[in-house]
Amino acid sequence: MHYDYFATLRLNKEKNMRRLNIFKYKHVSEDAIQSGFTELDNITCGWKNGELIVIAGRPAMGKTAFGLSMIKNIAILNRVPVAYFSLEMSTVQFMNRFLSNISGIERFKSKLYNKKEQILLDEAEKVIDNAPVFLDDTPALSIYELRTKAFRLVREYQVKLIIIDYLQLMNAGGMTFGNREEEVSAITRSLKALSMELNIPIIAFSQLNRGVESREGINGKRPQLSDLRESRTIEQDADMICFIHRPECYHIYQDEKGNDLHGMAEIIVGQCKNLRGKFINCYLCLQIHSLWN
Repeated sequence: MHYDYFATLRLNKEKNMRRLNIFKYKHVSEDAIQSGFTELDNITCGWKNGELIVIAGRPAMGKTAFGLSMIKNIAILNRVPVAYFSLEMSTVQFMNRFLSNISGIERFKSKLYNKKEQILLDEAEKVIDNAPVFLDDTPALSIYELRTKAFRLVREYQVKLIIIDYLQLMNAGGMTFGNREEEVSAITRSLKALSMELNIPIIAFSQLNRGVESREGINGKRPQLSDLRESRTIEQDADMICFIHRPECYHIYQDEKGNDLHGMAEIIVGQCKNLRGKFINCYLCLQIHSLWN
């Protein structure tokens, strides 16, 4: 029995070494899901199975729009099934924003569209109709409801990625806690456990507290781990924490080197259990109105 046990370990080691040899020559892990943003994928090596990834930002920084862009890259362009749990927007609101993202037409207005816009919308609707995207807009979703739905999505529809928008709107399902931090701790622990059970990555968007608003300067406005709401528990459970930051929201239009920051988003890798913390500046490659609105 001991021999069989160690033989299994040896086989696993050999398999892992083969994978590591492959990774030497690839920016993204062979079984990871690429976000579609090349510079970010080169840093993170993609979203890996069994990992909990938290993407945080202040309101209006583009968290939801970043999620929509990832869905377009992952589900539409690469045909990887994705489940999106929208606790803040209804399915109708989500679809309107997604259509805007796909078609390139600004947020839907109370007006008649011209012929060109109508053609773009019709084409976008066809694309979305055939996309392997599964939406759920249950408000105040509990971790138990999420587990039930997630297992079914993976079993019946082969979903490979779950996105939750956003973490602080979830609840722990009726359990009593001394404070909100304890409840968030139970939620993040459950999300991490769920990602491992399903063997898929789970991305949870998160809000930041107001600490960033009181700091001055270019570097001062960049989010930090301490800005996370209930940060201690999130840091413990998340495999990776990224921040999305738009300097122009704070009337900062140039960086330290004089580079133009109009329409630019910074993706800051604040924590990664396999990388040193670093931040990268990258333009998110899509129309500004589609990303931010």
